Amino acid sequence: QLQASGGGLVQAGGSLRLSCVVSGRPSSFYHMGWFRQAPGKEREFVAAITAGGTTSLYRDSVKGRFTISRDNAKNTVFLRMNSLKPEDTAVYYCSAGNIWRPSTASSYTYWGQGTLVTVSS
Repeated sequence: QLQASGGGLVQAGGSLRLSCVVSGRPSSFYHMGWFRQAPGKEREFVAAITAGGTTSLYRDSVKGRFTISRDNAKNTVFLRMNSLKPEDTAVYYCSAGNIWRPSTASSYTYWGQGTLVTVSS
């Protein structure tokens, strides 16, 4: 089970940190990803990190602004989002899986409920 939190309303240029707590099995079992879905749009890949935390991947539009990290001792994955833009507005979902195809949603077995991020201009 995944529980995402940390979303909210922020002005453009601001920052937020999303958290995703993994329960049921140690988070170290899973590669973790963050996806987002804006109103009227399809879900899209944002960032992913390997189970051991040694490799991460980002969509081009968030590179240099977002950072994915994990603390396996706390079974938690984070998404630090800086320099937020209105186009980052979406529901953000964390996901967990055992196959490293990071940008492919179908490679993730478990999904959190989503947390809403709204960036005002």
